[in-house]
Amino acid sequence: MKIRGKSGQRGISFIGLLFVGGIIAVTGVVVAQVVPTVIEWQAVERAVNRARDGNSVAEVRSIFQKSADIDDIKSIAAKDIEVTKQGDKTVVSYAYTREIHLAGPAYLTLKYAGQSK
Repeated sequence: MKIRGKSGQRGISFIGLLFVGGIIAVTGVVVAQVVPTVIEWQAVERAVNRARDGNSVAEVRSIFQKSADIDDIKSIAAKDIEVTKQGDKTVVSYAYTREIHLAGPAYLTLKYAGQSK
């Protein structure tokens, strides 16, 4: 006759479950705050690519501002974009930062930059 000893428990302890759940919750909160900035950056990219079709600096800024008003872009304004000429092409470039408050003195700084294609 075989006598079986206590087999070792398998799985995660309650404390381990709380720790993993906390890490997932914190990650979820940060991701939920970052996603809107990424969506706004995509809108800025579209607005910049539309604005490059303007013939003058004023027209480029006007086209960008109209697109920014439609897409509700708050991080950058028409006066903040840089308009240059490369050969016969108009190049519109931008750069801006967004800060997300995490806790206490901790901030997550996101830097966005790009130019028209």
